[in-house]
Amino acid sequence: MKKITTITTIAFAFLMVLSTNMTAQEFSDLDKSPLDIAAYPTSYKDAKKEMKIIYSRPQLKGRSINKLAPNGKVWRTGANETVELVLYTDYLLNGKTLKAGTYSLLTIPGASEWTIIINSDLNTWGSYYYKENKDVARIKVPVKTANESLEAFSIALADDGNKGVIMHLGWDKVRLAIPFVKANY
Repeated sequence: MKKITTITTIAFAFLMVLSTNMTAQEFSDLDKSPLDIAAYPTSYKDAKKEMKIIYSRPQLKGRSINKLAPNGKVWRTGANETVELVLYTDYLLNGKTLKAGTYSLLTIPGASEWTIIINSDLNTWGSYYYKENKDVARIKVPVKTANESLEAFSIALADDGNKGVIMHLGWDKVRLAIPFVKANY
């Protein structure tokens, strides 16, 4: 009887160790710059998307946009991983054809205009490994100033009412509009 009790106790202890290990999984806290996706068309009724952008959304938290995205320096256009632009159809940006596929999106902020960079390098962290020779297209867009401030960096995609999509970037009072034209028109 003592042998059965000992075996039962050992088996119970073993099961407790296993179950504790299974429930003790460590999960990370919420990211300080949460991941987000903007897609076009924006309607959920349109299952067939033409473009989407995957990016992280840093927040000002009392800091200056110029400190977080300095003028004249290549910026990752968000936080964490380099932003991914996924095109499901061909587009033109500043006269350059962007074939359907996945690209990285970087920017060079400026006081009156920003340079938007579409690059073929993928799976990189931030802009630390940026290689200009991998650029596919560039365009300079004017900075517009809004009355209201956006705490979190934001990207939205909208129909331009003609033959393309406008990618809107906004943070603090900075607003940018990047025109993508459908190549099949």
